[in-house]
Amino acid sequence: MSNSNASRMRTIFRSKTSKTLDRIEDPRETLDDSYDQQVKLLQQVRLAVAEVATAKKRIELQGEEMGRRYQRLGSQAAEALAQGREDLARAALERRAMLEGQVAQLQQQYTALDRQTAQLQERERRLTDQVAAFRIEKETIKATYTASEAQVRANEAVSGISSSIQDVGSSLDRARDRVQQMQARAAATDELLASGALTDLTAAPDADIERQLAAISAQAEIERQLQAMKGGAGPARSGDSGTGWLSIGQQGSAPQS
Repeated sequence: MSNSNASRMRTIFRSKTSKTLDRIEDPRETLDDSYDQQVKLLQQVRLAVAEVATAKKRIELQGEEMGRRYQRLGSQAAEALAQGREDLARAALERRAMLEGQVAQLQQQYTALDRQTAQLQERERRLTDQVAAFRIEKETIKATYTASEAQVRANEAVSGISSSIQDVGSSLDRARDRVQQMQARAAATDELLASGALTDLTAAPDADIERQLAAISAQAEIERQLQAMKGGAGPARSGDSGTGWLSIGQQGSAPQS
């Protein structure tokens, strides 16, 4: 094969290789793929917001039911004592004290979910803004690239510029687009990682001693309330039925009439 034929074959090979790479690494398709990935991540964050809000509502309904039972047990204790059934009054107050502890745990869960909901909503807002900004930038780059590509082809058709110039320009365009793509993906990933904080639920040391001391204090409180009821005072109340469950155990424990 002569040198001229070999040079011609190398030129044809480089031209076909460049066109193949352009089809495989079309920056417009790369930008669209990156945008689709960010939209999927945003949808995942929105789904997480909905799930946390659902869990929060479930706890709220459970707390309202506990609040109604809390009030009902107080009324039952007062009615039993009025009928001379101190044993029934004591049993009602014991159940009431146990329920108050359960409500306290529920209040902690409700507060944690409320804080997590606010954090996820903030992440969602920021990620939504980022995705919207990326979409605008993506469409601008695509339009600019398409216009530049058309101009290059027109100029080549008129002036017969060699394919090597086009290869250099395409390589630069692909490199810039890949950098922008990775920056956008990195920003979106940071937001998702930041929203995945877990709450440490492990028990503190000496938790068994704390529980025993709490049980002793609770029994002493029941005895105090029982003595107060014998003196004519009713069990402590906290808010309207159902709606005041968040305030149970938050105010002073002295019985009120």
